[in-house]
Amino acid sequence: MDLTSLIANMSAGFGVALSPDKLVFGLLGVLIGTAVGVLPGLGPSVAIALLLPLTFGLEPTTAFILFGGIYYGTMYGGSTTSILINTPGDAAASVSTFEGYPMAKKGLGGVALATSAIGSFIGGTFATFMLMLAASSLAAATLWFGPPEYFAMMVLALAMVTGMAGRSLPRALLALSIGLGLAMVGIDMQTGANRLTFGVQELYGGIDIALGAVGLFAVGEALWLIAAPPGGATERLPTNRLLLTLDEWRRSAIPWLRGTVVGFLSGLLPGTGATFATFLSYGVERKFSKHPEQFGKGAIEGLAGPEAANNAAAGASMVPLLALGIPGSATTAIMLVAFQLYGLQPGPTLMETNKDLVWGLIASLYVANVLLVILNLPLVGLWVQLLRIPKGLLTAIILVFSTVGAYSLQGSLGDVVIVWLLGIAAFLLRRFGVPIAPVLLGLVLGPMLEQDLRRTLAMSSGDFGIFLTRPIALGVFALIAVLAVYRLVGVLRLRKAAAEARLAST
Repeated sequence: MDLTSLIANMSAGFGVALSPDKLVFGLLGVLIGTAVGVLPGLGPSVAIALLLPLTFGLEPTTAFILFGGIYYGTMYGGSTTSILINTPGDAAASVSTFEGYPMAKKGLGGVALATSAIGSFIGGTFATFMLMLAASSLAAATLWFGPPEYFAMMVLALAMVTGMAGRSLPRALLALSIGLGLAMVGIDMQTGANRLTFGVQELYGGIDIALGAVGLFAVGEALWLIAAPPGGATERLPTNRLLLTLDEWRRSAIPWLRGTVVGFLSGLLPGTGATFATFLSYGVERKFSKHPEQFGKGAIEGLAGPEAANNAAAGASMVPLLALGIPGSATTAIMLVAFQLYGLQPGPTLMETNKDLVWGLIASLYVANVLLVILNLPLVGLWVQLLRIPKGLLTAIILVFSTVGAYSLQGSLGDVVIVWLLGIAAFLLRRFGVPIAPVLLGLVLGPMLEQDLRRTLAMSSGDFGIFLTRPIALGVFALIAVLAVYRLVGVLRLRKAAAEARLAST
């Protein structure tokens, strides 16, 4: 597409998106998305699925502008409670708890939310720009990835987990094993066998990722707060400072850009989603940070990168949807259903046959990004007041919202039981110093890891040598080997330093 055509199409798209009725629905989508994102367990896929029956009377372009606003709004809103009360709105926002919540406890709640808003704006705007610029060519690049490449990417994400677990590699591996074990629960889609269900019907469908996020983080955190001694001196109320200092800008700028690239490239791959992107971005930032010892204690770069990756992945997942008709995430899968209900089929011909819808949707994503910043930054001072809620009331609110959110997914009391059992497990793991993040990552990536390994071995008739014949997969495994050596060298250096310190003390 030449520049003239691109400008003409985007002009027409902004004409659609900025028309009064479409702008109202875009604003409504952003507000609904932000509100839904704040509630534990209610991610964008749930919000769009619930609203889908109510939009049948709308004109298709209006409906998808509403859905686009909800999608981006939820990506932002999910981080708010992650930062302020350690309760992620969805699985993708879980990473924001690692550094955002410690920042809020140190009195930097406003700074953390501002960092999140700016990162979300940068990531979302870049992804929308790339979607506008070359949707067809970017979608073609995803065809280079087959099951071997996807499997290698999953293993890379699991390797990154060791960077999130501090110095205790055995505990990280234990947590990861638990997560992978949870991912195996349910009916094996290939053989039909029940795995680890123990005859419990509610487990036949497996453990939903949203339930995992809510149980491991929200309920687990509430139980931890209940067990903690009252009135700890480490619990400080956040300040209302929104402006980042020069040092905070310096530490955030590169992670914002790096997270945007990581998130966009991850989001292009169908099936990976924003959760994978945020975990991967966090691992990347920890590897590149000049202050790795600050991670887990409120390192701003560990928040900036994943926040940009979150929205960049959300925008990027629209590329395979619009260009190939392949959903890149759970949310775009729901949107694919919506396209089909309106008699539309995303794919190569969509941009030709429904220009107003496609370019109006792309333009509305730009508008949604701007609206999110305009609406949410002034409200940061209101959001940070959440930490003034007494601990008893706060834990009650978290548990109520977590329970309601779990029940709302499928209307099943079994889901509520699962969430509470996971919360108790998270509390016990935390009590014995086992990190929670690898558990969630194993739960998220386990099914995809298994599926892509099976597909790979089916392609090669059981020959693992196929990974050596695929350049991208081989390159990823080479990177994993480099990271493993780097990690091993770091551990040996720490042990040597500790030994020297003991000798010096004697």
